[in-house]
Amino acid sequence: MGELEIKILKIASKAVKDAQKDSLKRGIANVYSKNKKLYFQLPDGTITQEKPQQYSLVK
Repeated sequence: MGELEIKILKIASKAVKDAQKDSLKRGIANVYSKNKKLYFQLPDGTITQEKPQQYSLVK
């Protein structure tokens, strides 16, 4: 991997981490996928497979 690609990956990685921190700070869960299963990181740091209420459709 070239020097430019490494710099781009570092910038992108920092941007993702900053966005994740900002979401949690605003009370929004981060969503991850592993082995086709969804995991939610709640603002209190808890990781769960239970869908948070904020992701349910409002009826």
